[in-house]
Amino acid sequence: MFSGTPPTRAESLAADIEALIAERGLGPGDLIGTMDEFRDMSGYGRATISEAARLLSDRGTVEIRPGRNGGLFVAAPNPIVRLRHTLLTVRSMPATVADAIAVRESLEPLIAADAARHRTRQDITDLRRLLTALKRSTADRDRFMRANWALHERIAEITPNHLAKAVYLAMTRCVSDLSERADPDGSADQDEYLRHRVEVHAELVEAIAAGDLARTATAVERHRGARPLTT
Repeated sequence: MFSGTPPTRAESLAADIEALIAERGLGPGDLIGTMDEFRDMSGYGRATISEAARLLSDRGTVEIRPGRNGGLFVAAPNPIVRLRHTLLTVRSMPATVADAIAVRESLEPLIAADAARHRTRQDITDLRRLLTALKRSTADRDRFMRANWALHERIAEITPNHLAKAVYLAMTRCVSDLSERADPDGSADQDEYLRHRVEVHAELVEAIAAGDLARTATAVERHRGARPLTT
C-alpha cells in the first residue's frame, strides 16, 4: 500500500513470470515452466520460487501442479479473478477519492448487514481489537486513517458475497492510495472530529456484534453522514 517499498525477491520473480507469459503469448493450460527451470533462470532458491508461485496462484494467474510432470501452468481465470484484474486496471486510471468513496458507500449497507448476519465470535474479537487500535490512533491522522481502513477491510471479510467483497475492498484500497497522495486536511477541529469518528465506528462494531440489522443500518447511515477526512 505504501509507495517506495522495494519488492521482495518473490514479488520480483512473480512479475518476471507474468511478463514471460505475455511475451510467449501463453494461454490457459499452457506450461510456463518447472520449478527447476525457474531456479536455473532466476538463480533463486526453492523457497523464493515457491513463494512467487503462491503469489501468482493467489492472483489466479497460474495453476501449480505437483509431481513429475508438474510445474506452473497458465490458469483459466474464474469470474472473481477477472473482476479483480478489472479492478486493478481501474485503480491505475485517473480517479478521485470522491469517486471511490461513492462506489464504496453504495456497498456499505450490504457489507455491514452481511457482517451482522454472519459474524462469528472470532470476527467480533477481531473487530473490537481493531476498534481499540482506532481509539489509540486519534493523535496521528495518518495512523488513524490506516486503522480505519483496516477495520473496514475486516468487516468486509465477513461477507459471503465474494463479488461485493472484491469491489468493496478494491474501493477501500483505492481511497487509501489516493488519500496518501492528497494533502492533509489541516482542519483545526481535527482532534474533535476524529474522536467523533471513533464513536461512530464503535457503534457500528457493536451493532454488528449484536447481530441487530436495524441498529446496523442506522450505524451505517450515521457513518456515512460525516466524512470530511475520507474515512
